[in-house]
Amino acid sequence: MRFLRRSLTGLLLLAAVLALLGLAAILLGDAVRQGQAPGGPAMSPQERVVAANVVRLVPAVVTPRLTAFGKVEARRVLELRSRQAGRVVWVAAGFRNGLGVAAGEVLVRLDPAPAREAVALAAADLAEARAAVAAAAAALTLAEADLAAAEAQAVLRARALVRQQDLLARGVGADQAVETAELAASAADQAVLARRQALATARARVDQTAVAVTRAGIALGEAERALSETALVAGLSGRVDGVALVEGALVGANEVLGRIVDPAALDVAVRLSTAQAALLVRPDGSLNDGAVKVLPGGAAGGLTGRLDRLGTAVEAGQTGRLLYVAVDEGPGVPALLQPGDFVAVGIAEPPLAGAARLPATALGRDDTVLALGPGDRLEEVAVEVLRRQGDDIILAVGPLAGREVVTERSALLGAGIRIRPIRPAPPDHVTLTPERRAALIALVEADPALSETQKAALLHELQRDAVATETLDRLEGRMDG
Repeated sequence: MRFLRRSLTGLLLLAAVLALLGLAAILLGDAVRQGQAPGGPAMSPQERVVAANVVRLVPAVVTPRLTAFGKVEARRVLELRSRQAGRVVWVAAGFRNGLGVAAGEVLVRLDPAPAREAVALAAADLAEARAAVAAAAAALTLAEADLAAAEAQAVLRARALVRQQDLLARGVGADQAVETAELAASAADQAVLARRQALATARARVDQTAVAVTRAGIALGEAERALSETALVAGLSGRVDGVALVEGALVGANEVLGRIVDPAALDVAVRLSTAQAALLVRPDGSLNDGAVKVLPGGAAGGLTGRLDRLGTAVEAGQTGRLLYVAVDEGPGVPALLQPGDFVAVGIAEPPLAGAARLPATALGRDDTVLALGPGDRLEEVAVEVLRRQGDDIILAVGPLAGREVVTERSALLGAGIRIRPIRPAPPDHVTLTPERRAALIALVEADPALSETQKAALLHELQRDAVATETLDRLEGRMDG
């Protein structure tokens, strides 16, 4: 009896399952037929609304910033060369790579013995030349006296000749006496000529010895200068580089012993395109006074500088223009910059009036933006792009002043599409995350010190997309307290 009851129960359950399956098949078949039948019932289409970030365009004065890269160069570099060959007898303790030296500091000394011997020889030559001058002056005096005596004797001989000629004319004298007087007068004249020649020679000797004294003085000066140049002196203050010198080394004339670099006087050589360089040059050819930031690796705020000059020629294999940026001197410059560093440089271009800055994602391929129109529908508007600055663009606002445009275009956005605009929070407001909003709401609801009116006002404000920072500070102060 129990077996028969259980069997009947199982049959009833199986029949119920089969009936339900049959009913489901019938309903599904009817639904498929109705959907495929022409003119059948259909769902009413709904317009798709896409959320998009928008920003309001406000005309302003925008200063574009050109970013480029360049190499740091030292503005003041002094090569230390030996003016003469010699042996190094002393090297300053500070004359090592990386150490600083002061202008006028003695760095290296060469063996001064050969130079001192040259000075002594030059001094002896000068003394000898001066003695020759004294001897020439004495000889000149004697030559002048000898000439005077010869001229006086010639006068006497001439008078004797005149007297003998007078005696002969009166018949008292003899022809032989006149002839003897004439020979004596001629000899006296020849003696005068000889003394004059000797005087000219003495005067020439005086001039020659004076020249010899001058030459000996010059030689002495050169020898003394060569002696002073055995000590190599720093010509400017800076840091030493390229030194490999020890005591006892032999150096040649004009050999480079090292160099001094002024670490505070640095330039950055930046290569720009011709179009970029043209933006930084005034019509008169001078460079703009825009602010320049030099950003070495690891520097938070960077260093300041100024546009100094343009390169005079384009090197072989190069293009564009070479611009030199003078880094402002300061105590922190040597620690952040050294010659040879590769740095980024930010150069402020001339300001643009009536412009606005937008993300580059707001611009279409045909230089258009999507502006928000009536009913939150988008309109495609052509714009003038003034600059492209990395991930941003700077455009002329023009007729778009005061209108909102989409900041991130996508394939879902286009002209005529209705959107749900997402506007940025005001500067003094903060957009809350869901977790932070829930925590603040719970804090307000659980605070017994607030009245119902105050709670309602705070809860209403917390439901907004952006909440005032003053309200957040007050509430979170309660949370911390």
